[in-house]
Amino acid sequence: MKTEKRRTFIKKSALASAGIAFGAPAYINGFQQVKPSDRINVGVIGINDRGGYYGGSGHTANFTRIKETRVAAICDCVEYLYPKAIKDIQNLGGDVPATYIDYRKMLENKDIDVVSIATPGYWHALMTINACQAGKDVYVEKPISYTIDEGRKMVQAARKYNRIVQAGTQRRASRLNRHAIKLLREGIIGDIYMGRGTVYRSRPSIGKKPDGPVPQGVNWDLFRGPAPMIPFNENHFFYNWHWYWDTSTGEFGNNGIHYMDIIRQGMGIDEHPQKIACCGGFYAYDKESDQDVPNFQVATFEYATGQILELEVRSLPTPNEPWGNLWLGTKGYATILNDFQVFLSGNERAAINGQTSTAAFSTGLQQDRSNKPSLVVTQADLEPDPSYDELIKAKIDPHFQNFVDCVKSRNQKDLLADIEQGHISTAMMHMGNTAYHTGRKLIFDGKAERYVDDKEADSYLSRPDGGRKPYNIPKEV
Repeated sequence: MKTEKRRTFIKKSALASAGIAFGAPAYINGFQQVKPSDRINVGVIGINDRGGYYGGSGHTANFTRIKETRVAAICDCVEYLYPKAIKDIQNLGGDVPATYIDYRKMLENKDIDVVSIATPGYWHALMTINACQAGKDVYVEKPISYTIDEGRKMVQAARKYNRIVQAGTQRRASRLNRHAIKLLREGIIGDIYMGRGTVYRSRPSIGKKPDGPVPQGVNWDLFRGPAPMIPFNENHFFYNWHWYWDTSTGEFGNNGIHYMDIIRQGMGIDEHPQKIACCGGFYAYDKESDQDVPNFQVATFEYATGQILELEVRSLPTPNEPWGNLWLGTKGYATILNDFQVFLSGNERAAINGQTSTAAFSTGLQQDRSNKPSLVVTQADLEPDPSYDELIKAKIDPHFQNFVDCVKSRNQKDLLADIEQGHISTAMMHMGNTAYHTGRKLIFDGKAERYVDDKEADSYLSRPDGGRKPYNIPKEV
């Protein structure tokens, strides 16, 4: 079947049923004026970068645009961020929010219904657990945790206190991704035996910087939180905290998680891997930089089914190679880059020199060398979805709207990225990093969430004493 005919067929059949069940926001339903008493009050923790305006796609921007919610409070230990954050909220039509330096004080506010967390990742677990304990629903950015044990406790807290908790793996909301996952699970490329995610994002050296005085308006103790206390250093402050093991999960947790999350969705994997291996290193800038996480890593994850997932992150200068998602199946392969492409084998029942396709393959006489896709699906090919399209028009991330809809309905099962799913994807990143640290292949017991007969690997499952006091993870949630 030619590509164009295939596209036409898909549009008339499966595409029509691939819409996302988003509840329309209030202004779409005709309630242009939502009474203040009916709005969900949101407190945003961490207002720099992703938590702030972020080009219009950050947390404060989304919760201000969604008519059912209002940003009632913002919290950050860097006080000089407040004026811009408040101005951005006002420019979008929002009210002036209350401000907090310490998130624990914000959690005491009974009027706050939802907490949205966009702090450095090493803070995510404790804030989520504390918010659940305070009776708040939570939207928490990826990676959801700093260790595997922290992720499990986040799930336990969400369930114990009956909270709606969404992980910030926003690619789950993409209609194109969801449609691709649907076709993959329906067997368009047969049984999928391998998935691969690649992240190529060249990053310059952060250099070396001396310790210095704490800038005015910065509460350094709160910024470090559960992490070990060190003198103030600009390289350990905004964004560059990503490149140190004591505060980050490296590029695996920063970006790799998005790709593995979609890969395993397409393969229908909802459990932990059994075997993990990882190699890599810090190259090119090692003599001129304080960074101690690798800028190149490759990890493999093997499951009880025999399926294998592979993740490569490369933060070095890179040729113009495509990066995204790849699935390999028994009938062909599929990719998601800017669009979804399916490459099916053209060798069904073919014969070469009297040999059937199976025999021809085994002798190397027949190979599928075609680089022409059998199916191409772009965003434009999808049938219109009015609720989704209205969200995009209003510059609202459907992932945030899905969270708000579930807060209203109290239906945790409708979440696109429930905290359990966030934990499974994040745990993969932790396992890859642990394999990198130990320098050997690891065996993991998914039910116990422990490594098999490996005390060294188990030492990476949690922080000593749950982190630096008084910001340590509680033993019981």
